[in-house]
Amino acid sequence: MIQVSKEELELQTLKQKIIAKVRHPFLTKFIPEPVIDEDKLVLLASIMDDTNLPDVKKEQYIITTMLVQVALDTHDLVTLTDEDEERETVRNRQLTVLAGDYYSGMYYYLLSQLDDIPMIHTLASAIKDINEQKMELYYKDVDSFQEFMNGLRDIESLLIQRVASYVQQAGINDVAGEWLLTKKLLDEKKNIQQHGFSPLFDLLLKSPTTNTNYAQIMTTVENMIQKNINRLELTLSQLPLHFNLLKSYVHTTLSDHQYTKQFAEEG
Repeated sequence: MIQVSKEELELQTLKQKIIAKVRHPFLTKFIPEPVIDEDKLVLLASIMDDTNLPDVKKEQYIITTMLVQVALDTHDLVTLTDEDEERETVRNRQLTVLAGDYYSGMYYYLLSQLDDIPMIHTLASAIKDINEQKMELYYKDVDSFQEFMNGLRDIESLLIQRVASYVQQAGINDVAGEWLLTKKLLDEKKNIQQHGFSPLFDLLLKSPTTNTNYAQIMTTVENMIQKNINRLELTLSQLPLHFNLLKSYVHTTLSDHQYTKQFAEEG
């Protein structure tokens, strides 16, 4: 029998509570249930583990932040999906927008119960900055691949970094940015390998200033992944013991993607 650690059980419990919050009987009839971003969930759980907050508040912060992420991800399904009606009906697109708005309303409701105005401001500021960065990435021509990657890193990590700073755990912010960008690149690389395209990297192909193709993108992405993993190996090994769940998670994820970097279990 596979043994599951206490931390992993707590993570599974948190995930189930988040799923329960976002499950809506009408929406699930027409659109897939949202995918919970486990990378961000593990980071949040690790961050909160080193605070002096009451357990109830830790859980509320994690669930609320993840609801924000679900709302952001759900709206992206419309932004990054082909507008061909044969691939997605107008009705489903409208329901997807509605679902994102519904999840947004959920986190405001939960925060209002906390009576935590500073946290509301923290999340609202992060949402504003992330959406501005998405507008730059999705609708404007980027000048270079590196500029595109910098924007992508901000989109993927700003929410977690702002919450970490709010609970005085900003020391994890560099690791969060590095890992979340790396994981996004791994996922997009997998999309290209399995399906022959990546909606995200299509934005690069459409930009007249980048002048690239999928083969070049794949080579550049692979080089960036390798460099990021090398940096992560060093920075993760220096983190304190309570980040062992994160270290183990990163190692397992990289192994699943056929990368074999080993991270020390002690910091």
